[in-house]
Amino acid sequence: MSVEFLSDEWFAKVKEIRESAGDVQAPPALADLVININVKTDEGEKHLALVGGMIEEGQHDDAATTLTLPADLAKRIFIEGDQSAGMQGFMSGQIKVDGDMSKLMSLQSAQPTDDQKQLMKKIQEVTA
Repeated sequence: MSVEFLSDEWFAKVKEIRESAGDVQAPPALADLVININVKTDEGEKHLALVGGMIEEGQHDDAATTLTLPADLAKRIFIEGDQSAGMQGFMSGQIKVDGDMSKLMSLQSAQPTDDQKQLMKKIQEVTA
């Protein structure tokens, strides 16, 4: 069963998948990385964070960087893993960055671990 990206049901399903995965190791470049993400949807803004390479609902006070972008672009980048969409979105002005831009460079160069790839595959499978 697929659930709508960024819906309450989707966040609950992602949390369930993450918890069932246990301790998922992140590459060193992502281990301490915290980025807040504001996603613009038709229903308003959704708030999430990328923490240690994992998606979480809500935001963190200790994030040095905040991204703001439209939902379709967020899905392409964070669910489908389309890094070129991120670069295109940034260059076209669809992605706004507040804070420490160097944190994004860590995100761009990091390669996900096998555990992260398996986790993302499960999240992709439940995302509509």
